Amino acid sequence: MTREDLADLARLRRARDLIDRDFAKPLDVPTMARHALMSPSHFSRRFRAAYGETPYSYLMTRRIERAMALLRGGMSVTDACMTVGCTSLGSFSSRFTEVVGETPSAYRGRDHQAVAAMPTCVAKVRTRPTRNVPGKVREEGHAAA
Repeated sequence: MTREDLADLARLRRARDLIDRDFAKPLDVPTMARHALMSPSHFSRRFRAAYGETPYSYLMTRRIERAMALLRGGMSVTDACMTVGCTSLGSFSSRFTEVVGETPSAYRGRDHQAVAAMPTCVAKVRTRPTRNVPGKVREEGHAAA
């Protein structure tokens, strides 16, 4: 790896940290790219090469992950949607269903006692949406294939 490649990775990590921290705020690729000190198109290509998904996809995965936690806590689907920074309930529900494999309402209505019994650090890893396998989520003893 060249010195420039390492510098790019550091800048990409800075942008990924921005997404992780500010996922509920309005974020777009040009804003993320500015944090990485790259043009939007170069940033998108490099981000996908480094992390296996586009910056927008990564942002939506973080939002869905947080929404899952809010729904497990009993928050309404509409409130969870708005809390995580989504502005369209329909788009949120479609993306949630695509990533998790069930609608937000069905997910909210499920028994989540197994997750509640886990230490928070374990629950975070076990419930993280898995975008590499559409419709699969590691949760409550179910391993993503």
